[in-house]
Amino acid sequence: MKTNYLPGSFVTRRSFLAQTATGVGSIALAANLARDGVAATAADLQSLGVVSPLHHAPKAKRVIFLCQAGGASHLETFDHKPKLTEMHDKPMPESFTKGQPIAQLQGKQLKCFGPQFPFQKFGKSGQEICSLFPNIGGVADELCIVRSMVTEAINHDPAHTFMNTGSLIQGRPSMGSWFLYGLGSVADNLPGFVVLTSIGKGGQAQPIAARQWHSGFLPGKYQGVEFRSAGDPVSYVGNPQGVSRQQQGDIVESVSALDRLTDAVVDDPEIATRIAQYELAFKMQTSVPELVDLSDEPQEVLDTYGAKLGDGSYASNCLLARRMAERGVRFIQLYHRAWDHHGGIKRAMEVTSKEVDQPTAALIKDLKQRGMLDDTLIVFGGEFGRTPMGQGSGRDHHIKGFSFFLAGGGIKPGTSYGATDELGYNAIENVVHVHDLHATLLHLLGIDHERMTVRIQGLDMRLTGVAGNVVREILA
Repeated sequence: MKTNYLPGSFVTRRSFLAQTATGVGSIALAANLARDGVAATAADLQSLGVVSPLHHAPKAKRVIFLCQAGGASHLETFDHKPKLTEMHDKPMPESFTKGQPIAQLQGKQLKCFGPQFPFQKFGKSGQEICSLFPNIGGVADELCIVRSMVTEAINHDPAHTFMNTGSLIQGRPSMGSWFLYGLGSVADNLPGFVVLTSIGKGGQAQPIAARQWHSGFLPGKYQGVEFRSAGDPVSYVGNPQGVSRQQQGDIVESVSALDRLTDAVVDDPEIATRIAQYELAFKMQTSVPELVDLSDEPQEVLDTYGAKLGDGSYASNCLLARRMAERGVRFIQLYHRAWDHHGGIKRAMEVTSKEVDQPTAALIKDLKQRGMLDDTLIVFGGEFGRTPMGQGSGRDHHIKGFSFFLAGGGIKPGTSYGATDELGYNAIENVVHVHDLHATLLHLLGIDHERMTVRIQGLDMRLTGVAGNVVREILA
């Protein structure tokens, strides 16, 4: 194995061992790829995850996380509560709320606020889903609806932080970074972790901070990359006027060569990150424009999603998510900022449901038709739910019980799991904490959440903290 030296310098023992280990790992990966009939490219050899081999056989290869940012009401989506309808405008029983955190209703008279739309049963499985979501109802037999989610933060930003990182402390790695760290990337010319955002018209669009997809204490190469919904998806995707692709490639190679000389001595993971990201950015100048150009999609596909070229909508992002999944992106996270319905929830739900219902169902059906749903794990849900009590004509933030659904990737289809009480306040049956969700996602990807740790300041850190159980009842 060839080693580069700086003139008059030496190679440290740590650097030598690190390079040797990398070489052995590369040989092993190349052998595995050859056995599977896949050519071992340089990108493959650089993308070996730390969990190799995986702790057990995976059911999913990738995750598409459809984040309904703002906190979708479980009471107008997936959690049917006839008793709450009966109690509409009556005082909320104090036994439910006494001593409980209620974000913006403290000191106010609490009245029950009945569901604003009827529910109906869909599919052979008879899943109960709000009538606002007929298309999602049309794929009910592919879904596992979890109605007993709980979380720990009652305001938007810390709730997103907890959902993404498993911690209320800012600066921890996001789940996408953990997944990429454990599994490595299989995308040769795209990031392994991509984020897309869209803004709905039916609710207040709460801001989403870039630290929600940060790599924290993991090396920077595991950080998520945000693709903008309008204009160039990433900055500088095109060359400056007068600079050819050959010239740009020469610059990238020269800078990388200098970085590799330095890294041979100091073995700094951030230098390795810089090398990889320069090379990836160069490849992205070709791959990203091709990826986001939806003009090569048949019109019938665009119509199925409800997508329009270049509109930056949730529908277009769902279609982009499928295209990324086809190209090997490991973790794709969509934020639809539209669900903060403190007032006017009836009208807001009518608008927002139309924005997400058709494209979400289209994504599931499209993946299934292409034979990709079995190894693609889809997660749909927000950072928390909404209260059974009214806030005028809307609902407040709620962390004691809300709903998610999962599909594909080893999930038991056509099932429901867990339940809240008769008013939809407390999760009371088969409670699923955010740590449990993370443990289950990692399990489906072939990773034991207790065994993938990073030692930081004397502590073995992991995505699930010191908690989390795999929810085996929802696994196929």
